[in-house]
Amino acid sequence: MIPTLSGMIHTESGISCGGFMAISDTHLVLIPSFNSGPLLERTVAAAQAYWAPVWVIVDGSTDDSAASVEAMAETDPRLRVLRLPRNCGKGAAVQHGLIVADACGFTHALVMDADWQHPAERIPDFMAASMAAPDALVMGSPIFGADAPRIRVVSRRLSNAIATLVARRRVGDTLFGFRVYPISPLLAAMQVSRGMRRFDFDPEAVIRLAWNRTPLIHLPTAVRYLSREENGVSHFDYLRDNLLLTGMYLRLCCTAVAHLAGERRQSEVRPDGCRKNSRH
Repeated sequence: MIPTLSGMIHTESGISCGGFMAISDTHLVLIPSFNSGPLLERTVAAAQAYWAPVWVIVDGSTDDSAASVEAMAETDPRLRVLRLPRNCGKGAAVQHGLIVADACGFTHALVMDADWQHPAERIPDFMAASMAAPDALVMGSPIFGADAPRIRVVSRRLSNAIATLVARRRVGDTLFGFRVYPISPLLAAMQVSRGMRRFDFDPEAVIRLAWNRTPLIHLPTAVRYLSREENGVSHFDYLRDNLLLTGMYLRLCCTAVAHLAGERRQSEVRPDGCRKNSRH
């Protein structure tokens, strides 16, 4: 007998979850990709070994990295490839995938990078945590190895500290993008933001969902940094993307101050509609 879980069907054609590959009609894997080279096919194959469906959003890639994945999708209904005509940024690619997924009836999406940095074998654990707490954002808490660039580790700590101040609660790692999002709350957060379309997507998504009192679940997760010899790909630009993050935090700080001022004004209003300590 094939075991089943809520929102999930199991088949005997894969590995994970007690020897079965999970196929879900509520939770899917989204992989945004821009010029990821041969790592894209490798990442997609690894994700498919643990979950289905898997969708790839090709963000205006100019290399041939998507060709093999599109060929796979022609004969595999569990794999879908969406294309953007030009490079719009990670956040915009994720948003496009979320809108289509929402229209197809999916409620949650696990977002992972296309550069082999995130461990596909952790997908079932993250999906199970999401199914157990569907209102929550399930976040990876990165475990860095010796291959992690020190400047990346230090800058993450700084980003996490600032995010904690802005969100007014501990939010964990803001830059590690291996997460399961509830689709509707995330799309709502993106609709009210002027950002979240490029590298600023990961940190701002956490902060805005934290403002909305979304429960946060943190799961320890190993992270890889591949060398150039291993076909490692990174589109992170230290100047451009750090300036983008700086502008994002300044913008969110202003929003947070406005929220605080609004809460203070609200707390000063008595039930009869008059301000406390007001004179007549």
